[in-house]
Amino acid sequence: MSFRFSFAGAALAAVIGLAAPAKAETVVRYGISMADVPLTTGQPDRGAGGYQFTGYTIYDPLVAWEMDVADRPGKLIPGLATEWKVDDKDKTKWRFTLRKGVKFHDGSDFNADAVIWNLDKVLNEKAPQFDKRQSAQVKTRLPSVASYAKIDDGTVEITTKTVDSFFPYQMLWFLVSSPAQYEKVGKDWDKFASQPSGTGPFKLTKLVPRELAELSKNADYWDKKRLPKADKLVLIPMPEALTRTNALLAGQVDLIETPAPDAVPQLKGAGMKIVDNVTPHVWNYHLSVLPGSPWTDVRLRKALNLAIDRDGVVALMNGLAKPAIGQVDPSSPWFGKPNFKIKYDLAEAKKLVKEAGYGPEKPLKATFIIANGGTGQMLSLPINEFLQQSFKEIGVEVEFKVVELEVLYTAWRKGAADESMKGITSNNIAYVTSDPLYAIVRFFHSGQIAPVGVNWGGYKNPKVDALIDEAKNNFDPKKQDELLAEAHAQIVDDAVLVWVVHDTNPHALSPKVKKFVQAQHWFQDLTTIGLD
Repeated sequence: MSFRFSFAGAALAAVIGLAAPAKAETVVRYGISMADVPLTTGQPDRGAGGYQFTGYTIYDPLVAWEMDVADRPGKLIPGLATEWKVDDKDKTKWRFTLRKGVKFHDGSDFNADAVIWNLDKVLNEKAPQFDKRQSAQVKTRLPSVASYAKIDDGTVEITTKTVDSFFPYQMLWFLVSSPAQYEKVGKDWDKFASQPSGTGPFKLTKLVPRELAELSKNADYWDKKRLPKADKLVLIPMPEALTRTNALLAGQVDLIETPAPDAVPQLKGAGMKIVDNVTPHVWNYHLSVLPGSPWTDVRLRKALNLAIDRDGVVALMNGLAKPAIGQVDPSSPWFGKPNFKIKYDLAEAKKLVKEAGYGPEKPLKATFIIANGGTGQMLSLPINEFLQQSFKEIGVEVEFKVVELEVLYTAWRKGAADESMKGITSNNIAYVTSDPLYAIVRFFHSGQIAPVGVNWGGYKNPKVDALIDEAKNNFDPKKQDELLAEAHAQIVDDAVLVWVVHDTNPHALSPKVKKFVQAQHWFQDLTTIGLD
């Protein structure tokens, strides 16, 4: 076995071209749980997880998230914008003061023209630089944007469709790529992908699709506190948990995300360090409540939630998860006081299914679309199979349509009403829940029904809409929390989703890795990874 590992390690080193570095540079090899390197043109694909790999490494947002703290949740901090504020007279207008003296990797200047060009790139289909692929990733993340304008070289103004106090959270997802580099590569986004230019702490110096992305330290990065601790970071797609785990044990990589849970004792025995943290992220089934779906019956939605042994799922994950009894954890200020208590109650689940006209002797049959794996999906197939058996016990027979993660994201963005979703009544994207927009607004407001937003299942509740609208119109954080808590309580009472577990985003580190800050977020700052 050791011979096989050694051989594989040599082969991998040969592919990467890093077997014998010419200089005493520090190189970190990172086994990521994706099947491919996320899109490198400015707006990563493959979901929120892609942002930590080819988003916040190569590029910067105007509004950033604090990612260098592990002992508390982060907060919004200045990025390429040093300040943002709403107009007191017209609260649909937001002004962003841009950071001066920032250069793109190609040497061109970052300014208001670049921001407007990038907004057009993803929101204006008539713009010559419009990129359908990048737009698909970010348009639903910027649902409030109505228009935008350059005020001067250092200021842009964005107007929202309605008053939206949570708007700055949307700007976390908007990254800025170089207009000059786009011109230089012949106005071709495919060419730009292999020669990208952002303002971020890393430069992409090598890209082999489905094999690796080599990121090199940008010594001229504007934020000296965020200079990478390593000279090079090599991202290696390894979608199978066992493959990643074996690669770490064999010394082929220096750290991995989501190790195989049953291999954790072996990893610790080999001197590896397991790092996880509180993570605002929930593994769920997002049910369709459109006409014709069985899940229009709240009894059946509640039955699915009551049929799950969440402690059993946590055990399947070897403790690297936490039971979920709502969209957010009870410790969140947005949890509220739901009347429906989510727990493992097989008898009550069977009773509800029977009341709805089904049971083991007359099973309800449904098809769910799920991913074969990927960042954020935890142990996708094992967990889904565990739950499939749980549902069968109460008379619900679920068949899975298994697809690659990016295919699942495409289906998710289209929504349950799309013709391509005919016969499918649940989606299985795990959700980031770190802020009001991502936890509540975009999944449960009727104005966000896909394809406008990602209210995938078509859920509508006037009470929830009113509470969210009131929160968006309120700029007092305490009052916002109260309104969101009331909305969340109603959402749980409606059993809109089947909530299973919260992720802890585990990573396994080789003893060589001496530095790594795991933030309480799905975003992670890869500049914090260091070997000394």
